[in-house]
Amino acid sequence: MSDAGHTERPLIAIFADESCLGNGREGSNPGGAAGVIEYWNPATERLTRFDYWVSEPATTNNRMALRSVIEAFNAISRKGTRFRVVFTTDSQYLVKGMTEWVHGWSARGWRRKGGEIENLELWHGAVSAASGHSVEWRWVRGHGGHPQNEFANFLAIRAAREQTSSNGVVASGFDEWLATERAKGRMSAEPDPFPLQRPFRPARALPVVTKASLTS
Repeated sequence: MSDAGHTERPLIAIFADESCLGNGREGSNPGGAAGVIEYWNPATERLTRFDYWVSEPATTNNRMALRSVIEAFNAISRKGTRFRVVFTTDSQYLVKGMTEWVHGWSARGWRRKGGEIENLELWHGAVSAASGHSVEWRWVRGHGGHPQNEFANFLAIRAAREQTSSNGVVASGFDEWLATERAKGRMSAEPDPFPLQRPFRPARALPVVTKASLTS
């Protein structure tokens, strides 16, 4: 699918990750979701980054992956601008869900073939938050030395441990973090370049979440 008809929209790159300390272990497992948002200003020809993070005291990796979407899209949607978004994550659960599963669930009245959908409220929230934007959902392997993904992971783990929230987007600490990592002999790869020069391939439009589906 091409982005014909949407090329006038400004482009944003989002790199998101999630963490759940003790995921799957009995008891309350704290978690965090975070990301770095990149925007290229064509007027100044400068790249600007913003960070965000949230936490929950008792959660799962999958819940926090969905929150990484909700928080990011709520942040960029506040002024009503619609964007082309390249959303990069190491969660296949998230990529498959947003590109495949939600369409089947919606067609079945927001149920899956096996019964109820786990984290349904958060899936509704993620779909509603991302709707209206043109989104390319991109997967990268986690813990593979991808600078922006590793930084999002750092933010998510810190949020989980400290149980903090950025309360929206804040000026990014990516450059300082990367310099510190390199001083320690880590993170030799270059950051992903802003995707201005490569083809933008948005996924199909997300299904509509209605009031009826919210109570299904």
